[in-house]
Amino acid sequence: MPTPEPADSAEVRRALGTVRTSARLPLAFGGVVAGGSELRMSELVGTATNSLRGLVVAEGRGLGGQAIAARRPVAVTDYYASDSISHHFDNAVRAEGVRSALAVPVIVRRSVRAVLYGAVREAVRFGDPAIDAVAQAARDLEQELAVRDEVERRLALLTAPQQLAGMAADTASAERETLRRGHAELRLLSREVTDEALRERIDAVTATLAGAATPPDAPAPSLSVRELDVLACVAAGQTNAEIATTLSIGAETVKSYLRGAMCKLDCHTRLQAVNAARRAGLLP
Repeated sequence: MPTPEPADSAEVRRALGTVRTSARLPLAFGGVVAGGSELRMSELVGTATNSLRGLVVAEGRGLGGQAIAARRPVAVTDYYASDSISHHFDNAVRAEGVRSALAVPVIVRRSVRAVLYGAVREAVRFGDPAIDAVAQAARDLEQELAVRDEVERRLALLTAPQQLAGMAADTASAERETLRRGHAELRLLSREVTDEALRERIDAVTATLAGAATPPDAPAPSLSVRELDVLACVAAGQTNAEIATTLSIGAETVKSYLRGAMCKLDCHTRLQAVNAARRAGLLP
């Protein structure tokens, strides 16, 4: 499920801040690419004018359009003298005083989602450190957008109306298992999201899913985040080895978290712990 453009733009803006500091370039700008082929320039950092804002850069046009078409970083030492790019945007570039520029595409699931530019107002040849820094910012943005997409997809699936009542028993059981797997995966994705608002949204949904059953009469036991993560994976049918891989921790650490959860829930087996957590409203 594609992320709404404003959310992508906010992530692009954060990435451009990184470009400016890590690559030590005075100017950074860019925007979201619609349909994988048309850049809409919306985010400017360190610029003196708004001449670049609002430009629509089609694939193959200008420096950014060439980066979209080539799907790799593209740089020019002297923008105005370059014969390797089209010059559709010379007036806007000249108004800002840009002379040398670097454009890096952000590619998510084989589609160009954004372009990040770094630029200076004099003719310079970009060295490897600057190119690497902008490329790293693009890779970080790719990861952030991919995680956000997956979160949005799972939120859409898990918050869609669930008509479990009246379903055949096997269908209802399959839906519940899907719900439990989705709950566990959302908990893990929440740890990877850097956007605080999105993380809060994910946590609210997982809490709603976990508390969908009748609220417990007694206060729920206080499990640590990792104890609950492990139990969520157990509820999704994972073995200790699979949980260790999923959470990137050791098998003995998984056992330690399980023991802690079972102790707090006053249980002696994994299954008892999962059932007790469900009764307490901690798991769906």
